[in-house]
Amino acid sequence: MPWFSERSEEIGAKRLEELMEQTAEEARRRICARPKRVLLLPPDITRAHSGAGRLTELLYHHFAREADVHLIPTLGQHVPHTPEVNRRMFGAIPNEKIHAHDWRGGCVHVGEIPADFVKESSQGAADWPIPVVLNRMVMEGGWDLIVHVGHVVPHEVLGFANHNKNYFIGLAGKEMICASHMAAASYGIENNLGNLITPVRACFNKAENDFLGHLPDVYVQIVMARDEADQLVTTGLYVGDDLETYLEAARQSREQNITVFDEPVQRMVCVMQADEFVSTWVANKAIYRTRMAIADGGELIVIAPGLERFGEQPEVDAIIRKYGYVGTPKVMEYYRKSPELQDLAHATAHLIHGSSEGRFRITYAPGHMTREEIEGVGFGYADLEQTLAKYPPDRMKEGWNELPGGERVFFIHTPSAGLWSTRKKLFDRPSAACGV
Repeated sequence: MPWFSERSEEIGAKRLEELMEQTAEEARRRICARPKRVLLLPPDITRAHSGAGRLTELLYHHFAREADVHLIPTLGQHVPHTPEVNRRMFGAIPNEKIHAHDWRGGCVHVGEIPADFVKESSQGAADWPIPVVLNRMVMEGGWDLIVHVGHVVPHEVLGFANHNKNYFIGLAGKEMICASHMAAASYGIENNLGNLITPVRACFNKAENDFLGHLPDVYVQIVMARDEADQLVTTGLYVGDDLETYLEAARQSREQNITVFDEPVQRMVCVMQADEFVSTWVANKAIYRTRMAIADGGELIVIAPGLERFGEQPEVDAIIRKYGYVGTPKVMEYYRKSPELQDLAHATAHLIHGSSEGRFRITYAPGHMTREEIEGVGFGYADLEQTLAKYPPDRMKEGWNELPGGERVFFIHTPSAGLWSTRKKLFDRPSAACGV
């Protein structure tokens, strides 16, 4: 059970400060009375809208009065923060206390999730072991206290984000990221989204129990929803050190962050904030979170003013440009023949996740990429200024909008904060039985 939790229509800034003080005091009482080395593990800039950066800053200043406090953004294989991004995300935390996760050269092998367990969990979709390879600083730092801070929201690999995702994706090495993402893609993105325990989540839970029980950690789990003024606000906070802490937060997220339609939607428009989403690797969350709602032959329009590349690393960017978002059968054909896709299997999984499988059109309105680049990977292209003029985010409301001329579209301001699905796709699927 959680150490404590709070749920409200809105948990305001002052109350969040008080809850961070309570978190610190409970951690002293339950884990270490006088911690001298404290590690904070928040999300990266792509989750800036969650407010996790501010909560991390509060915890830093609380513990820094008596302890040596460090911070590692749980980047996974995302681009490391610049000092300016760190300031924007984490405020006054000194930059020298913030460390970049190195997913290639900064990890140690901890153990392995056996192939038999992976196969059983995925109902035969994946049959390979998942190596547990984690950040060296986390595993060898001699910490008295480790505090995770993160946003629980529907997720394409784990059903819902956060909890031990921080370790096993956010602070994982290449081998683990590749094996786990390919397992999730093989099981099917639409079988993962919105389920509390997915096959990969089950594997991560086993790995945490088997290999990380000695770590002095606690999870701060944030839940958010839109208020009556259409603003994203904190509605839940769950603090604890067990699986049930995640599950209670995820149940609230399932209740508040999933929009269910009786009929498929013909046209959806999403905006991906320029300061958070600069690659399709992260901006494609607009595709992941809406794909179960869009009608056959429909269209998803993604407004991405910050978009400047496809992948987070040059080699992944090159893979996306070379192969494109061409659907699962074609990607798997390439995968069986291509050493580079086998070596960077997480990129292969991304190509699968980012395709509509030919079922609906995906149109990008990018800020810094050309028509040739966008169309070269299989997406449609729209001019950014013209698209902003037609669908101005500051005047579009969350949900259905009637436009001059009679066009009716469903508009989403922050698609990474939710999941949209038809009732049939959400509930009439074999994986629905995985829910808890």
